[in-house]
Amino acid sequence: MRRSLFDSDHDAFRDSVREFVNRHLVPNEEKFIEQRYIDREIWLEAGANGYLGLEVPEQYGGSAAGDYRFNAVLGEELARSSAAAASSFGIQFDVVAPYLVTLSTEEQRQRWLPKFCTGELITAIAMTEPSAGSDLAALKTTAVKDGATWVINGSKTFITNGTQADLIIVATRTTREKGSKGITLFAVDADTPGFTRGRKLDKVGQPESDTAELFFEDVRVDDTAIIGELDRGFIHMMNLLPQERISGAVAYLAHTRRILEETVTYAQERKAFGKTIGSMQWNKFLLAELVTKLDVAQAHVDACVAAHIAGELTAVDAAKAKWWSSTVQNEILDHCVQIHGGYGYMNEYRVARAWKDARVTKIWAGSNEIMREVIGRDLGL
Repeated sequence: MRRSLFDSDHDAFRDSVREFVNRHLVPNEEKFIEQRYIDREIWLEAGANGYLGLEVPEQYGGSAAGDYRFNAVLGEELARSSAAAASSFGIQFDVVAPYLVTLSTEEQRQRWLPKFCTGELITAIAMTEPSAGSDLAALKTTAVKDGATWVINGSKTFITNGTQADLIIVATRTTREKGSKGITLFAVDADTPGFTRGRKLDKVGQPESDTAELFFEDVRVDDTAIIGELDRGFIHMMNLLPQERISGAVAYLAHTRRILEETVTYAQERKAFGKTIGSMQWNKFLLAELVTKLDVAQAHVDACVAAHIAGELTAVDAAKAKWWSSTVQNEILDHCVQIHGGYGYMNEYRVARAWKDARVTKIWAGSNEIMREVIGRDLGL
């Protein structure tokens, strides 16, 4: 079915992004996988094309698209290339951007946003901790007031863009007795004394998306590093997490669709027992089911994107989209591996890499179990 979410402007933008992907990402896929990060020059190219500042006002160097559908198009085309590209760049233009645009002061916006848009300033957001996981309210990293400065101590893990980030938004506990109401966000420059990066984490999938441990030992910052309001960091994160989750859902389905298309082609060409494997009833029926399931999931996610544009996407609806799209993604890609047979288990085939890359989507941005908890609570259970 023809998707009604986008118009001709979005189609033209999609052509631009696809050209960028084909010129700068596709030829370097193996290189990025081997070195386990995307070259900074690619970030600069993305910035030069205006992709990183879609939500940033023009006076700070952004394109101020004012339409989340452009974010969705960018996320889809990056995901069709690789899940890691959508993850790495998505942290910048889809996740961190709203924090810096909507919660920052004028001085902060002038300080950070111009280089953020050009790709000279790569960003990360550090929420997850070794002992907390999806439980953001249980974080242990602290920021203690000491005269005119705040002293940050703690550690974070599983941080996307962690090894390259120049600026990191860090969730800290500033008032211990307040629980989740005592959390504050700070923006920490990577060259601040006391900040160090741990090992680049060796993940099962998405190797080209650099992911790291981060450590804060007596890191001193002043009030100008606070993002948003003191002790309201948890509320800020909860307000902005729906966009991160719908961004993920958009990417998950685009990533899946590319591999499913390749699997259908493979089933049309691969022969066994004297006929194409796609003509065998089990495979034919299975592919019919997978294509239908993906289209149904796409319709739901498109509706969520439309709701987000209208300012009506709730945290509960975003949770539904996140867990369902990631579940559909993993189910379909697992079947795609099976249809490819032994070749589906070979890293040289995109289907094998995509299968590994997708597994984390049921864990990050709030595990699918947490998403069900959010939905269940909304039911009054």
